[in-house]
Amino acid sequence: MEFRLLGAVSVATEVGVLPLGPAKRRSLLAALLLRPNHPVPVDRLAAALWDDEPPPRSRGVIQGHVSRLRVLLNGADAEMFGVELVTQGTAYVLRMPESLLDAHRFEELVTLARGQRAPADAVAMYQEALSLWQGPALTGAYPSQPLQAAAQALEELRLASVESLAGAWSRMGEHARAAAVLRAEAGVHPLRESLSAALMRALQRAGRRTEALDWFHRTRRLLADELGVDPGRELADAYAMALRGADASEEAEQGDGRQAGRGPARATVTVAPPPPAAAPVAVPAQSPATLPAAIDLLPRMPRGFHGRAAELTALSRAAAGEAPVCLVTGPAGVGKTALVTHWAHRNRDQFPGGLLYTDLRGFSDTGEPTLLEVLREFLLGLGVPPRRIPESASAASALFRSLCADRQLLVVLDNARASEQVRDLLPGGARCVTVVTSRYRLRGLIASDAARPVPVDVLEPDDSAALLAAVLGTERVLAEEVAARRLAELCGGLPLALRVAAARLADQPQSSLGAMGDELADESRRLSLLDVEDTGVRAALRLTVRRLPASAAHQFAHLGRHPGRYVDRYMAAALAGTDPAAAEAALDTLAAAHLVVRAAPDRWTLHDLVRLYARGLDAGSDALVRVLDHTVVTVLAAADAAEPGDESCFTLPADFRAPRGTRTFADREQAMAWYAAEREDLTLAATAADAAGLHGRTWRIVLGMWPQIVWRVRDGWTPLLTTALGAARADADPRAEARVLALLGWVLTEEGRVGEALVHLEAAPPLAARADDPRGEATALINLSLAQAALGSPEDAAEGCAQAAALAHGVGDRSTERLALSHLARHHLDAGQWRAAHDTALTALGLDSPADTPVAARVLLLTSLGEAMVAMADEPGGIRRLEAAAREAEACGFDDGAVRALAALLRVSPDAGLQARHDAATARLTART
Repeated sequence: MEFRLLGAVSVATEVGVLPLGPAKRRSLLAALLLRPNHPVPVDRLAAALWDDEPPPRSRGVIQGHVSRLRVLLNGADAEMFGVELVTQGTAYVLRMPESLLDAHRFEELVTLARGQRAPADAVAMYQEALSLWQGPALTGAYPSQPLQAAAQALEELRLASVESLAGAWSRMGEHARAAAVLRAEAGVHPLRESLSAALMRALQRAGRRTEALDWFHRTRRLLADELGVDPGRELADAYAMALRGADASEEAEQGDGRQAGRGPARATVTVAPPPPAAAPVAVPAQSPATLPAAIDLLPRMPRGFHGRAAELTALSRAAAGEAPVCLVTGPAGVGKTALVTHWAHRNRDQFPGGLLYTDLRGFSDTGEPTLLEVLREFLLGLGVPPRRIPESASAASALFRSLCADRQLLVVLDNARASEQVRDLLPGGARCVTVVTSRYRLRGLIASDAARPVPVDVLEPDDSAALLAAVLGTERVLAEEVAARRLAELCGGLPLALRVAAARLADQPQSSLGAMGDELADESRRLSLLDVEDTGVRAALRLTVRRLPASAAHQFAHLGRHPGRYVDRYMAAALAGTDPAAAEAALDTLAAAHLVVRAAPDRWTLHDLVRLYARGLDAGSDALVRVLDHTVVTVLAAADAAEPGDESCFTLPADFRAPRGTRTFADREQAMAWYAAEREDLTLAATAADAAGLHGRTWRIVLGMWPQIVWRVRDGWTPLLTTALGAARADADPRAEARVLALLGWVLTEEGRVGEALVHLEAAPPLAARADDPRGEATALINLSLAQAALGSPEDAAEGCAQAAALAHGVGDRSTERLALSHLARHHLDAGQWRAAHDTALTALGLDSPADTPVAARVLLLTSLGEAMVAMADEPGGIRRLEAAAREAEACGFDDGAVRALAALLRVSPDAGLQARHDAATARLTART
């Protein structure tokens, strides 16, 4: 466990950074950490949390924050580390080993470094001490006067340590390193004379006298402009030494005494400083190489960047033209910042006016910077003195635009949350390019400023493997190419996930990529394995979800309960307990935040890792039941549209929860298209229902798919129907069991597994009879007849079909009666009873008008009628019937029917055209099965 003040106020544990929450709570923790193991009175805590008079209920607020901190610390097993937050009268004490506090370790290391005789040892300790800093001290805390004073004191100690580090480098003769260390800080603190003086001495010792003189003049002008004062003694001495070109040994001796505190400096010749700005000093003209470079605020070049050729090209195209605004969008962790930073570094020569960058922290725990803070940083970078920066954001924005008007400048606005966060930061100059990155689509920016979208998606497999190789080494990845591709697939091609997985593997050189893939294959562990320290997929997604409106966040949490991969607005509404219009609006918001992907006009899906994250959110226990009931009622609607007028194959469950909106189907074509698109998700829904013990929903979903099962009988339905059979038996519903047995037996017969089919089919008719289900009994007898015919018993088959036709006729079920007569006609044909087959087929076709007869039934009956007519010597009439059957089957995609009709035609009159049509239909049928 580690408590941090040197950067963001935080508490780091083995499993990640504790979610401290609002700035007030961080401030309270900071106030306690600044005096560890000492009582901090409530009034002192109040002064750290509020600038003015604390509110009347301040004590209660403080108690609430203390209580929440205790919960967080207890949850992190703080007692194991000797940490305890206790109440002591009207004060609080954070008892802890001070070694757990980064500020304490920093001060200890600095003290030890000062006592080192060997400069190399001092350098190592100073570097270790300074490495503890992760940003400005007390970041994220409320900027109250006491905490600002404490942060300033820590910053002063840090700067003094930097100067001491530079002095140690100089004592080692590493003057260039000393200059590099000092230049970075002197640029941030241009009015700190000791830094500038130390930098001048280091530059002088490194043989860069001109740079040292230039730095002095820059500092002198700033002091005059900002404070109205001349350089002090130390800076003037450094200038004098640079002017007279003191040799390195003399400089080192004087500078070392000053930096390391080893005694007084040698006496020096005093050279008067140059006159103030009103009477400039003549200095030699600088060469172009020594002129100050254009401002560059870009982060460092990203390491391990691979691929993205298409996106880089798209960004270059979007950046062409006059004053373009490029909008780089994509999900959390997809690498938007890396892409833009890489592109910016690669194209930096195109922007001689400078490169500005800011992180708008739209999806950060630390809070967003104010508009004025960002503008102040930009204006300082563009050379505006601090005292000349306007105090209002609107005036600062106007000044920023005016300074950019004639510059060829790149402005990168990273991690924007909303369009309004960006607009006042657009430079507007005709030669300026602005690149905005966001997890949101920012459609408002497209509408108002013609922003040019550059979407960023997950990596392709080859680029994913290259990213892994950049961290793990090419040899290690090439040694397990298949495992690397599997790892990339499990990470969903998401660069953040790939980097975390690679970091784990890099830390475990003996572990294989295959073993890591096996671990990630466990969905219950995948997200936790893709977190490392304060970086990971969950943390990135949490920050995105936190920014969502309440309705969208509610919808997102419920999407995790969806057993399938795709949702439409009706399914989403059922999951969240809302209406379809509200669900569609929420899905649109989630799509804009790249949390869902629109796969079709009314079809959304989630990235696998996003789905796992949503599944871990609290969405209540009834979402699954709601979505299963929606699925049940939708498959019924699809069956009614696919087979209009047919009897519903089941009633709704007694505890059915009606959704507030259900998809409707205009016709059979629309219903069958829906079945085809949703087959996988319907299977997943039935499987989820069975796993949850909701057996009544399981068999209903499967039986509701019967039109698709009949249409695509050889598509491997046996496992799903076996699940439905077990569910019907577990539900103790004999009617459902009989119907599933009949359907399963028919599918097995069509698969050529007649022996297995007969076991199910012989049990189905008596079970349906006992359940008083004549329609189900008729269907079971028809399917049994198919198995009997396949086993060489056409008489038994014909008898069963005749019995089935009578049962269906008795209850007015013309659809089942037609089916029974169709199979009866086929059995008569197989027995060579041509007239009986002819009359039976005609009777079946006459049950309804041609328009009311389902296509598949009509095709099969016309085929049987045509075959009978050919056998009865009416070859022209038979060919007409067979050709009509083939044409209708081909037109609607009924390949099984087309194969039968065309095969019959080929037996009558072999023809190359017919053969080609037959082969094409057979190929389609074979490809499907």
